[in-house]
Amino acid sequence: MTAPARSPALLGRLRHLADRAWSRTGVTAPPPLPSLVVDLAPVLLVGLLTGADAAVNEPGYRQADRFTWSLLAVSLLALAVRRRHPVLAALVTGAACAGWALYGHIGELLNLPVIVALYTVAVSGDRRRTLWTALVAASLSGAVALRVGRDVVNPQGLPVLEMLWPLVPLLLGEVVRTRGQLLDEYARRVAQAEAEREREAARRVREERVRIARELHDVVAHTVTAMTVHSAVALDALDGSPEVARRAMVQVRDSGREAVRELRATVGVLREDADETTAPAPRLAELGELVARLTGSGVEAVLRQPDDVGPLAPITELAAYRIVQEALTNVVRHARARHVAVSVRREGGDLVVEVVDDGTAAAPATSARAEHGTGADPGTATGFGLVGMRERAAAVGGTLACGPAPGGGFRVRASLPADGGAP
Repeated sequence: MTAPARSPALLGRLRHLADRAWSRTGVTAPPPLPSLVVDLAPVLLVGLLTGADAAVNEPGYRQADRFTWSLLAVSLLALAVRRRHPVLAALVTGAACAGWALYGHIGELLNLPVIVALYTVAVSGDRRRTLWTALVAASLSGAVALRVGRDVVNPQGLPVLEMLWPLVPLLLGEVVRTRGQLLDEYARRVAQAEAEREREAARRVREERVRIARELHDVVAHTVTAMTVHSAVALDALDGSPEVARRAMVQVRDSGREAVRELRATVGVLREDADETTAPAPRLAELGELVARLTGSGVEAVLRQPDDVGPLAPITELAAYRIVQEALTNVVRHARARHVAVSVRREGGDLVVEVVDDGTAAAPATSARAEHGTGADPGTATGFGLVGMRERAAAVGGTLACGPAPGGGFRVRASLPADGGAP
C-alpha cells in the first residue's frame, strides 16, 4: 500500500515538520518531489508487488496469461489518475480484482490496487462518499465470493469475511482524512487567535497614541501660550517697569521648567528602559500652581477649591486638571477676558469643575457648535481644545458642557465620576 494525495494544508505542515527535522541535523532539506513522481512512484511499487504475485502460478488453477496481464495494466493506469479521479480508479481496480477472481486466477496481492484506490477515495473525499463506497465495495466483494465458491484452496473465503476487507482501507483513509481536517481546524483557530491578538494590539497602540497626543497637546498648548503672553508683558515693561518684566520672565522660566517636567513624564512611557523614573501625573493639588501662572498675563484668576473634596480616582484628578488647563489656555488665547474663576466642588458622587471668564470672543455660532461637539476652539476653526476636553470627560464616564455664561463671557463645566467611571 502507498499513501495517496493529501490536502494541500496537510502536505504543507508535513513539509514544515520535515524542514525542521532536517534543520536540526544541520543538513539542507531535500526539495519536494515533483507531482508526477508522487503519482507514478506508488503505481510502480504496486505494479512490482502485484505483478510478482500474478506471475506465481498455483497448480490446479488458471495460469497467468495475456488476460491476467491486461487486467494488471488497466489497474495500474487507473491508479495513475487516482488523485484526480478516485472513484473511477476504485471502480476500475475493483472490476479488475473481481475479473481475476472470476477468471480463476488466484494471488495474495491481486487486491492491492483496489486497496490503494479505496484508501484514496476515503482520504480525498468526505464521509458520505466513503459510506456509499463501503456499501458498494462490500456488496460486490461478497457477491464475487458467493460466485466463486468456498474452495479451501481458493483465497476467496467466506462471503462475510470477503465483505470486510474493503472496509479496512476505507476506514484507514477516513481516519487520516479526519485527522487532517482536525489539524486544518487547529491551524485556522491559531491563525484567527493570532489575528485577534494583532487587532487588539493595534487598537491599544491607537488608544495610546491618542492619549499621548492629548497629553502633549495639553502641555504644549497651555505652557507655550502662557510663556508667549508673559514674554510679551516682559517686553512691554522692560524699559518702564523692570520689576514687572522680571516677574514675567520668572513666570516664563517656571512655565518652561513645568513643561519640561510634564513632557518628560509623558514621553517616558515610550522608553524601553524600565528603570527610568518619571514624574507622577498632575493632580488637583497642583491647580493652585496652574492658576498662579496666569499672574502677569493681564488676566486675574481666582481658584475656589475646598480643602478636602473626598476620595478621587487618579484618572479623575488627571482629567479635571487637564480640562482646567485647556480651559485656561483658551481664555488666554481667545477670550480677551480680564477675569477668570475656577471652581472645584463635590456634588454627590461626581466632581464638578467649572471655568468661567468674562471675555467676549466666544461667538454664539462657535459656542453652539462646541455644545454639539462639532466646533473648534472659540475664535479658531482648527483647534482641538473643546474636542479634547470632551474626550477627557467621556473617557472617565463624565460629561462636559460649554457655552456663553448667563452674565456674559464663556463657561466650561465638567461633571466627572469620582471613582473614575469604575463599574
